[in-house]
Amino acid sequence: MTLSINDLKAYVPAKDFETSKRFYLALGFNMSDGWDGTADFELSGYRFRLQNYYVKVWAENFMIVMGVDDVDAWHHKASQVAVSDGFSMVRVLPIESAGGSRVLHVIDPSGVLLIFVQ
Repeated sequence: MTLSINDLKAYVPAKDFETSKRFYLALGFNMSDGWDGTADFELSGYRFRLQNYYVKVWAENFMIVMGVDDVDAWHHKASQVAVSDGFSMVRVLPIESAGGSRVLHVIDPSGVLLIFVQ
């Protein structure tokens, strides 16, 4: 018997659910309604579920790592979003090199760390 899965979704915390939804839409994710205070976000077939639930210590220790083809494009997009109205709490750090990869760190409106790796 071979064990397998055909779906996997992390539940991501949101301090201000509406602001977080706007943030991920602005980054380019597609949103669909979840259930019971959630929203699903998808891009290129990869998904996560945003939930209207927040615990500071959990959110600030939550990380999502995404493999990307163009970290410069993500840096540009995230920087544009960060200066948009309502996203003053978003932080976009400079791209850095790590272990032969180029890495971008973005902190979302709830303190969740998004890590883009090329």
